[in-house]
Amino acid sequence: MKKNIVYSTDLSFEIKPSTDDRVLTSQDLRIHLDRRKAGKIVTIIKGFVGNRKQLEEYATLIKKKCGVGGTVKNNEILVQGNVREIVISLLNKDGHIAKPSGG
Repeated sequence: MKKNIVYSTDLSFEIKPSTDDRVLTSQDLRIHLDRRKAGKIVTIIKGFVGNRKQLEEYATLIKKKCGVGGTVKNNEILVQGNVREIVISLLNKDGHIAKPSGG
């Protein structure tokens, strides 16, 4: 909802929902594994479409379900450890198209 419109005399004026207001629907996501410093493995979820707040909320949900830590950087969700199979099953249950990619 647009919060900066106070009054309009236009009778045909409609407030159209923006992309920020829409409910997250099926998305095509790719799940990567990456080896970081000291041999640590990170699961990376790429391809998320939405705003930063939605991305952080979804990342928090995934981290809680996997029981690990992580962060959000460059519109990607980084999850600590090799939890690719768990992440793929969680995303598929939520109606997303999640496919393993890379190493």
